[in-house]
Amino acid sequence: MNKGAFFSLFAMAFLLAFGLRLGRLDLRPMHHDEANQAVKFGALLEHGEYRYDPADHHGPTLYYLTLPAAWARGQKSLAQLDEWTVRIVPALFGAALILLFAFLADGLGREAVLLAALFAALSPAMTYFSRFYIQEALFAFFSLGFALALGHYVTRPGLGAAVIAGVCGGMAFATKETSIIIFAASGAALALSAPAKKSFKPGHILLGTAAGAAAAVVLLSSFFTNPAGIVDSIRAFKDYAVRATANGPHAHPWHYYFTLLGFSSSGGLIWSEGLILILGLGGVILVFARAREFWPRYIAYYTLITAASLSVIPLKAPWDLLPFYAGMILLAGFGAAALLRAPKSGWFRGAGALALLAGCWHLGLQDWKANYRYPADPRNPYVYAQTTPDFLRLVDRIHSLAAVHENGRDMPVKVIAGPYEQWPLPWYLRDLRRVGYWTDVSSAGEFGGVAVVIASQENAAALDSALGDRFQAEFYGLRPGVLLTVYIERALWLRFLGVSDKSD
Repeated sequence: MNKGAFFSLFAMAFLLAFGLRLGRLDLRPMHHDEANQAVKFGALLEHGEYRYDPADHHGPTLYYLTLPAAWARGQKSLAQLDEWTVRIVPALFGAALILLFAFLADGLGREAVLLAALFAALSPAMTYFSRFYIQEALFAFFSLGFALALGHYVTRPGLGAAVIAGVCGGMAFATKETSIIIFAASGAALALSAPAKKSFKPGHILLGTAAGAAAAVVLLSSFFTNPAGIVDSIRAFKDYAVRATANGPHAHPWHYYFTLLGFSSSGGLIWSEGLILILGLGGVILVFARAREFWPRYIAYYTLITAASLSVIPLKAPWDLLPFYAGMILLAGFGAAALLRAPKSGWFRGAGALALLAGCWHLGLQDWKANYRYPADPRNPYVYAQTTPDFLRLVDRIHSLAAVHENGRDMPVKVIAGPYEQWPLPWYLRDLRRVGYWTDVSSAGEFGGVAVVIASQENAAALDSALGDRFQAEFYGLRPGVLLTVYIERALWLRFLGVSDKSD
């Protein structure tokens, strides 16, 4: 395949990925993790405030890189933000991840890279988790960028590759604490793939390291306004190590990611990215059986070590698979290209091409179903503690009540629920100015003058007693198996219905 054909087809694969990731970004309700990040970004947007939190939220790259999107849309406050503004950032990085594949055209072969780009564009998991306002799409991009730049420096030592590796490494470190796994996996992969010995210049390594440190320090210190953030980012490794190895609600067996990608069936819907996994496994076998070149072996070792490291950690969320799955997709492209080249008969080659075409059609169909038809459906295997569409009915009801309340957006609202049940309410009620949050009824104070109370089920009994018959109760789903009770002041409820209160 000549360069012109390669770049034309590669551009088409990228545009396909771009379209799938950026379409209808407001279609799925905000996940509670997304809402938490978005509200934190709102503080940065409104007040320029950011402080690295070693206990939660991960690093600051997501927030700082969202600023241009908000500025471009003329949004200057949390209330003005919308799902499109925040989600476009991970969506762009999710699409840009495919552009990194092009740098392997010589190392893996143009056909392999082109097929990998197509697989990545159509992968339901890669698309779905690129449409989340969380760190993972950015982390996958910077992680792969670091690994590839490091490999390029080892094979062709130069200042440019050293600085790019440093910057990507620094950005990965400032994005998520699991960057330490990526650094270790990349180093181990280099050692195991036995690259040809080159003369490395200490100046290159020093400048590359300095570039990475500078990128991380600037962001973690909030542009030098919070130097403690740098120390906190180191301390955070201990906290995350404890949480990652604890047996909690998000602890899953070692095969969790592969089961998720391999096959799942629920409510008549069947899902599988088995094409990529099978071709990726074939690529791994081919690498260790025949390939002697540096790049195939390096990508294989990097992928296997990263996948093994993330799999042995009990704490897992489905989006954590992105860094190693990007490598698996590259290996799938390598395996698919070898499959198409292997048969001597044109008939077999044509049959192989048709099988790949059918597999890609299947991936594309699942991609559309996962992201556009069933984006919040529990039968979708990529859905994880997802906010239900029924919750949006609650949000609409609160705003409809505010529209008829005498104080409008100053309508008093009390939310009484544990932290897990409070989110994503702060995002969806961001335009209301008198919303307070408490974890239990005893700490919420008096309810005189309160128009609406939103409560978790564990607080419902106490509120039934405290509110009496002055409020009308309604029920809404938050997440599968999680309900919220909304208590509406009876006079307001009747006004909303257009009925006069006969008791007045």
